[in-house]
Amino acid sequence: MLLATLAVAALHWLTNRYDRSVVKEQLLDPSARQRRTDLHGALNYLLVGSDHRPGANAEDQRSDTVLIVHVPAGMRQAYLISIPRDLLVTIPPAPGYGGGQDKINAAYEHGGGGQAGARLLSATLTRLTGIRFDGAALVDFSGFKEVIDLLGGIRMCVDTEVRSIHTKTLFTPGCQQMDGARTLDYIRQRYDLPGGDYDRQRHQQQMLRAVLDKAGETHLRSDPVKLDQVLRAVGGSLTVDTNGVPLEDLLLAFRALPADALSGVQVPSYPRTIDEVSYVVLDNGGNGLFDAVRGTRLPEWAGANSRWVNRL
Repeated sequence: MLLATLAVAALHWLTNRYDRSVVKEQLLDPSARQRRTDLHGALNYLLVGSDHRPGANAEDQRSDTVLIVHVPAGMRQAYLISIPRDLLVTIPPAPGYGGGQDKINAAYEHGGGGQAGARLLSATLTRLTGIRFDGAALVDFSGFKEVIDLLGGIRMCVDTEVRSIHTKTLFTPGCQQMDGARTLDYIRQRYDLPGGDYDRQRHQQQMLRAVLDKAGETHLRSDPVKLDQVLRAVGGSLTVDTNGVPLEDLLLAFRALPADALSGVQVPSYPRTIDEVSYVVLDNGGNGLFDAVRGTRLPEWAGANSRWVNRL
């Protein structure tokens, strides 16, 4: 009992210590928020990766990554559903923006970036999918460069040779150790890849899994100084909306999630050119994916639609 009490006290101290480094804002539009008082049942979280580039204004930012994280009841599985950045959607009106059809990653920009941008993006997604969210996080992926470097780099497996359009770096096939700058450069590539943006989505999912794997290694847990640095760097890269649930409760709940339980899901869709603009449109409304999420039947859907699912 004494050890259990000490463990709980230590977790509470750690949570309070790092809780202060995480910015908390209302990232979900009221129409997109799922009201709940506990973490029982299936959970859906919105994860937005900001495409922040040096010298750019907040209004010029687009959401480089949009993920729906679906966790079925029991906390034994998790699905990372990547929303194509060029998906054609109807964006609701917002201050200074009259609404209309555009690529989904433009919703963050039309909302003005930051908190307001995330709220407009969440409203757009809920209108499209009918899914309401239990919380949200805005991730500055440029800040994740420091996290990856503090971890000593991560292992990424390149499946297709591609040259970066940003740095001209050539990524050759094979598993290799990458530092933060190289990792972020790689996961931003989509041109000259056979699957285009679908490959980019898969690489971003792979990066998140690699970070989790490296963070869970024993040597990090045994090095309190490095652990402190990593946790502070993660906190500095996050803005969260916990939907009223204490951060400590969220951490306790997600600790039960097995490390090998992550699956990546791509939304059934296909590229289409409209008025000389390249978009991505839903294939048959998403082929039942969003219905499965709302009805907590995603494991069954994944089993029947393996083409759109990859184990991470």
